[in-house]
Amino acid sequence: HAVASQALVAEPLLDAPWNAALVDAAWLHDIGYASEVVDTGFHPLDGARYLRDRGWSLEVCRLVAWHTCASLEAELRGLYGVLGDEFASPPSEPAAVLAWADLTSSPTGERCSAEERLVEILARYPPGSIVHRTVAGCRETLLSTAAWIEALVTCPQPI
Repeated sequence: HAVASQALVAEPLLDAPWNAALVDAAWLHDIGYASEVVDTGFHPLDGARYLRDRGWSLEVCRLVAWHTCASLEAELRGLYGVLGDEFASPPSEPAAVLAWADLTSSPTGERCSAEERLVEILARYPPGSIVHRTVAGCRETLLSTAAWIEALVTCPQPI
C-alpha cells in the first residue's frame, strides 16, 4: 500500500506513540469506505468508529477520524460536532505526516506530487459533491502541509 510506504519514510519524524500509530493509520485510513463499515457515509468517522470498536489504539483512531482535511468535510456533512465529541483532533504533526503520505500516493499505488493527487481527486468527483468542495476548500492548506513534510523528509529533522 503506497500510503503506508510513504508513512514509513516519514515515521522517524514523529515521537512515540504517534510514530507507531502513523503507520497503522496509513494502512487503515480509508477503511470507512468498506461496505460493512459504512454508517454515516463519512468515511473518516465510520472508519475510526470501526477501529475503536475493535480495540485499535486511540492514536490510530484519531488519525483516521481526522485525516486529510476531514474537519471541513465533517462540517459540510453536519458531522463536525459528532466527530469532535467522539475523537479528539490529533496533534498537528502526525496529522500533517498522514496527510502528506495520503497526498503523495496515487490511487494506483505510485508516488505522486500532492498537486497531481489533488487534481486527480477533483477530476474524479463532480464539482457540487462534498468531496470536491472539501478538497477545493482545503487545497492551499493541503499543498502547504505536503510541502512542509516533503521538506522534512528530504532533509530530516524532528518536528
